[in-house]
Amino acid sequence: MKKKRMYSATALAAFTAVAVGATGVLAEEAIFTDVSANHPYADGINALTAAGVVKGFGDGTFKPDTTVTRGQAAKMIAGALKLDTTNVKNPNFKDIETSNQYYNQIAALVATGFVNGYEDGTFRTADKITHNQFAKILTNVSAVYPVDATALLTEAKVVFNPTKQLTRGELSSVLATMLAGATPAPQPEPTPEPENDNYKLSIMHVNDTHARVEMLPKLMTAVKEYRTTTPDSLLLHAGDIFSGTLYFNEFEGQADLPLLNALKFDAITLGNHEFDLGSSPEGHKALVDFIKAAQFPVVTANVDFSKDALFTGLFSDLVSSEPENGKIYAGMIKEVNGEKVGIFGLTTAETEDIASPGSIAFENYIEEAKKAVKAFEDKGVDKIIALTHIGFDDNPAYDNDQILAKSVPGIDIIVGGHSHTELKEPFVVDTNTVGEKKDVTLIVQAKEYASFLGTLNVEFDENGVIVKHEGQLVEIGKLADDAEGLKMLAPFKEKVDAISSAEIGVTLTEELVSPRTSETIKTGVRNSETVLGNIITDGMLTKAKQYTDKKVIMAMQNGGGIRSAIPAGNITTGQVITVLPFGNTLALMDVTGAEIKAAFEHAVKDAPKESGGFLHISGAKLEYDSSKEAGSRVVSVKYYDEATKTYVDVADNETYTVATNAFTAKGGDGFDMFKKAYEDGRVTDLGLSDWENLKEQLLSMKEIKYTTEGRIVDVATVEAK
Repeated sequence: MKKKRMYSATALAAFTAVAVGATGVLAEEAIFTDVSANHPYADGINALTAAGVVKGFGDGTFKPDTTVTRGQAAKMIAGALKLDTTNVKNPNFKDIETSNQYYNQIAALVATGFVNGYEDGTFRTADKITHNQFAKILTNVSAVYPVDATALLTEAKVVFNPTKQLTRGELSSVLATMLAGATPAPQPEPTPEPENDNYKLSIMHVNDTHARVEMLPKLMTAVKEYRTTTPDSLLLHAGDIFSGTLYFNEFEGQADLPLLNALKFDAITLGNHEFDLGSSPEGHKALVDFIKAAQFPVVTANVDFSKDALFTGLFSDLVSSEPENGKIYAGMIKEVNGEKVGIFGLTTAETEDIASPGSIAFENYIEEAKKAVKAFEDKGVDKIIALTHIGFDDNPAYDNDQILAKSVPGIDIIVGGHSHTELKEPFVVDTNTVGEKKDVTLIVQAKEYASFLGTLNVEFDENGVIVKHEGQLVEIGKLADDAEGLKMLAPFKEKVDAISSAEIGVTLTEELVSPRTSETIKTGVRNSETVLGNIITDGMLTKAKQYTDKKVIMAMQNGGGIRSAIPAGNITTGQVITVLPFGNTLALMDVTGAEIKAAFEHAVKDAPKESGGFLHISGAKLEYDSSKEAGSRVVSVKYYDEATKTYVDVADNETYTVATNAFTAKGGDGFDMFKKAYEDGRVTDLGLSDWENLKEQLLSMKEIKYTTEGRIVDVATVEAK
């Protein structure tokens, strides 16, 4: 007789109650538009949905007849069985990295013996799963649950066909049927965990708040509540405090500062948007003023400020044991609960392409991280936090947290930002770059805009190795505002409200959207033509023609610079500024046709994936093929010739004048061909505000059309249809 594996009776009983209660009850009221009460799998689908094991799609459907992959099935099975997916061992499949979205669930199932891979050492998460393969899994599951695979399929109303691919509805029905009738194995009384001498550290964290100053009073409430139970928690900010709302346009960080000081941050790092004002006449004066008035230290180990005189005396390229507020350090040591904790910062090297750092340079993040870790270890510090603004899974050509975790031994925790990632629980990295086991590094990130307060509790053993952890994101939108915070906000809010609420004199009958892609939205402002992008570029082209005698053939706007939609109704100044919040100015460039084509190759290199460098255009048409290799995707670039009233091809050897924003004209978002033009003196900054150009364009339009015009066409998509 096989020995039954033991699972949590409480967890299984709780699920069973949901499943049994759902049968015949939830089915009376349809949850999904495509799963009626009399659907053969309605009971199972509704039961698993109620238990939080499965969910539908954004359009309100469940798609019960859609086939599932091996990875998707693993996720559903592990969720239904309530397996522990947090402390898992590497399943050692050649085709599954720890970053794989199904890694934890597959690892948990392999550990139980419920699933295995193929003989070549792969798991093949994207392969469809057949009835026969699923039946084998059910046979393995029967070692824990006394079920017969054939009988279970019959009871779940699944007609067995060995080669047929399993559907979402079939899998839901089988799992719900199995658990509704399962009797959990008896569990011994839990043995209390013995007391240990492990060191416990608690951290609160936020990132990418982007001048959402009105959220900070709620954040103050969340932080105060957390400190009532864990008063010695660290509070860290992973960068991008600047840019994004009228508060920054008007006060350049000074509106955020009183509230950030009141929050009593232990440290912040600098994000790329902290360097947005570098090309202004005042340079980085606003950033320097912000740092000098900060009642917390700033840490970043890979930023060289030496060539910008504004930072003289402000930055120290060392790990400080006695960090001062209002100063910048490579890293700092802070004593927490009787132990020394090292904190160092990193700022993405991508800042050179996506902000305006001027003479400020960015050094190799891996090398600087290794130096920081060694400096801490030389001082006897073995609990080390990297406070980073390099992105959880950002472009590896620049930097990201996962590569950092695998490449630099000794980092215990990475508190990250930049990619705006919602990590609902800590991400565990326990292998190095060649797949060898290493001490655990945890990565956390709290999405964006102060909408969440991230919390993390860890235990270190006597060797400074993490042996236990728990973390979550606390949503703060429904919390009450802190009264002290509201008082600090009031004078800034009064001025911002006055500016924001002033109507410009244009009314929209429909929203001008600025979407980002998701599971349900495939076209967005960073990968497709949009109505709003067309209006912005039309305004740029119109304005450019007024300020030069040259023939301006087209205007371009990077999708990453379009930050918000405009809702239906009377448009306000605040709404216009929120669309283009970075204070960019209009620039003219003299570039060759070959450079224009190279720019569009760069713009569509990631399509259909999003890219901040995706270019919206006016006065021109672009055709490209996303099925081709990056660098060879542009099919044609044409501009509208007013003399012939037709669109003509851009010629490689001809020189043309085009309009764009100064950020793009200087090479932002990786447009090196424009950077060369700027360095060659072929760029003229007209100094005209981008949001004011948009406002004028909206005011000039007799009618707003809410459909795109075919200015940008992916022929691969057209052919697919």
